[in-house]
Amino acid sequence: MTNLPPPAEELRILDAELRQLDLRRAVLLRRRAWLVHTLRAAAAPQPAQGTGAAPGGPPPGPATGAAARRPETTAPGVQNVLLVLGGVLLTIAAIAFTLVSWGHLGIAGRSLVLGALTVGVLGAPVTLLRRGLRATAEAVAGLGTALTVLDAYALHEVAFTGADGVGYTAVASAVLAALWAAYGARLGLFHPLPLAVATAHLPLLLWAVALGAGPLTLTAVLLATAAGGTAVALRAASAPVRVVAVVGALGTGTAGVLSAGWLCWSASDPGSAARAAALLVVAAAVAVVTGRFVPNRAVAAAAAAAAGLCLVAGSAGVLRVSVPGEWTVPGCQLCAILLLTAERTSLPLPLRQGLVRAAVAVQGLAVLWAVPLVAGSVLGPAVQAVTPWSGAPRTVRDAVFADVTGPAYASTVPLVLTVVAAALVVAGHRTPRRPAVMVVALVLGWAALHVLPVALQLPYTAGLVTQAAVVVAALVLAVRSDRADGGPTPLALTALLLALLTSVDLALLSLASESATIGVLVTLTVLFGAAGRHPRHAPFTVPAALAHATALACALGASAGLRPPHTALLVLVVPAVAALIASRSSASRASVPVEVAGAAAMLLALALAVPDPPMLALVLSLCGVVAAATALRPERRAVGWAAAALWLAAAWVRLAAWEVGTPEAYTLPVTGPALVVGFLRRRRDTAVSSWTAYGPGLAATLVPGLLAAWDDQHWLRPLLLGVAALAVTLVGARRRLQAPLVLGAGALALVALHELAPYLTQVVGALPRWVPPALAGLVLLVLGATYEHRLRDARRLREALGRLR
Repeated sequence: MTNLPPPAEELRILDAELRQLDLRRAVLLRRRAWLVHTLRAAAAPQPAQGTGAAPGGPPPGPATGAAARRPETTAPGVQNVLLVLGGVLLTIAAIAFTLVSWGHLGIAGRSLVLGALTVGVLGAPVTLLRRGLRATAEAVAGLGTALTVLDAYALHEVAFTGADGVGYTAVASAVLAALWAAYGARLGLFHPLPLAVATAHLPLLLWAVALGAGPLTLTAVLLATAAGGTAVALRAASAPVRVVAVVGALGTGTAGVLSAGWLCWSASDPGSAARAAALLVVAAAVAVVTGRFVPNRAVAAAAAAAAGLCLVAGSAGVLRVSVPGEWTVPGCQLCAILLLTAERTSLPLPLRQGLVRAAVAVQGLAVLWAVPLVAGSVLGPAVQAVTPWSGAPRTVRDAVFADVTGPAYASTVPLVLTVVAAALVVAGHRTPRRPAVMVVALVLGWAALHVLPVALQLPYTAGLVTQAAVVVAALVLAVRSDRADGGPTPLALTALLLALLTSVDLALLSLASESATIGVLVTLTVLFGAAGRHPRHAPFTVPAALAHATALACALGASAGLRPPHTALLVLVVPAVAALIASRSSASRASVPVEVAGAAAMLLALALAVPDPPMLALVLSLCGVVAAATALRPERRAVGWAAAALWLAAAWVRLAAWEVGTPEAYTLPVTGPALVVGFLRRRRDTAVSSWTAYGPGLAATLVPGLLAAWDDQHWLRPLLLGVAALAVTLVGARRRLQAPLVLGAGALALVALHELAPYLTQVVGALPRWVPPALAGLVLLVLGATYEHRLRDARRLREALGRLR
């Protein structure tokens, strides 16, 4: 059955429908007028032939056809412009008459003129509406509403000159709002009702200001005005009225909520805070009622969220002056958790969703409040690396915040983070995004445990033990998560990363004490080494164990009083162990990370040994041994080149330490292995040329030797170099190898030229000056005469060399 509304409600609905019909009729009439005008313009006669237009052609002018006759504006547009302009001009004239020419008339004349003008203007729309001139009626009615404002001003200047301006404005705005509302409802005009609703937001506020109300009363008035605007917005049938009411309600409501929040949080006693909180509760009630009756689900959810935030803000303001400062945020969290109970109530779904969002927002703000302490606890231990082993502090907080002041109200940060993490764990069982929620909960739980020693100001040793326990718990959780789900999960990877981050912080925090540093690094090395037995976690845990072992080696060297170059020998144990581990797990994913960690430790050892060249040579040699051992694996044959380079570098450093300046001492260690490698390669692959196999090795000694012999004034170096070049040439000729033959012959020729250069210089100096040009000309003549023969000989020589290998 259909429920019929009460007569009054049905009458209001019918009036609204009639107004809508009138508006639709006005639109259709304007459209009809435009169509008539268009048809008349199209049916206009064409210009005669004598006017200059061609028969059947377009009329003269810049445009042709209908485009030339199309009006630039429509008749309804012209009508609206004229009506609006006329109303504005009449309103300006009325204002000028009221403000300027008022004094030229007596009291009776002034009252009669303005009153008669107002009554006449307000009554004119009745006749205009009966004749269907709605637009003109709207313009005249707009002038009438403006005249009523001037009537109110004139009444104050004539009859109520002693009245307070603000109070009189409050009464006048209330009366005008009522008159405009009745006038618009009676005649069905468009603009009076929105104007009345906008004006109705002023009386209460102006009245409170006129009475000298305090901030609390003004806030209550703002909220009451917002409640009235909300009621109008929910009940109004006209869209313009709803828009004006919504804008006014949002403006006054936002101002009232902000004012109430400021009063609540700036209160100095619980009573003042409670009174301001009561206003926030009122605002929350208005928001809930709005969400209950508004048809839009998104708006309802937003209103409920605003209500929840108002309730939490009011409770927090009361808690701020009632409990110690560090318990304010936990109190807000408790209020937010109470909002979550709305999920189990019979409230509509949008309201429940909005309250839950408000609770989530409060928990997020609580986490942001805890961020400074968490960031300080994570980054603060790095300060200990500047002054290691300076002495164990009294508490962990002194070690983390050594030179700065820690955040205030830090003692409840672990509780805040734990509450949020627990809420996420509970909510994770009822959401399809459970993995992501559990990861966030794990991070928050880790943050709570990480800041616990700092927040509680635990003793230094107890703080180290707590951090080590966090590392153990994270590693155990990673292993358990993989075993439970049968594979690597986001939760397990997050736990591993948190364990690594905590271990770094723990190692840095332990730098304050020598014994703590060694103990912590030993513990971390053992923990991550044990966790490395799990295959899925080995790519993370084994490199971490090697990194901590490297730090342990450096710490042991410093503790034993060793110099950095000698400490490098201890560090080299880590690359050796890494090579052994990688060889036993060559088929697993951990092989490459382990080798990278070993290479990093090797570079550290080299850096430590740089100040002592003899020790650097030894370290380079040992690194070459480790690289050679790695190259024994089939998939790591290329590392053999690195081993050769390390051994060569070791030899060069050793020679430099002995202050050896002979170039051959540096080049022969390169030439010998290079020739052996080239020989073995040609045995395996006969297609390899002699330039590839022997060219680099021979050039490594012959070229530096020639450069050194050219400036050498003694006979021994050229002699030995010439003998070596002759031997290389003979071997090349015997084996028919191109590279040894060419390189050896070239070097031998240059050595001979170097030895004969002084004698050639003496001979050239003893000859007459005309002899060299004559000899040059003779040579050119002989060469020219035997050019063809020489070319044939050169071709034969090239072919002979080409037949060599």
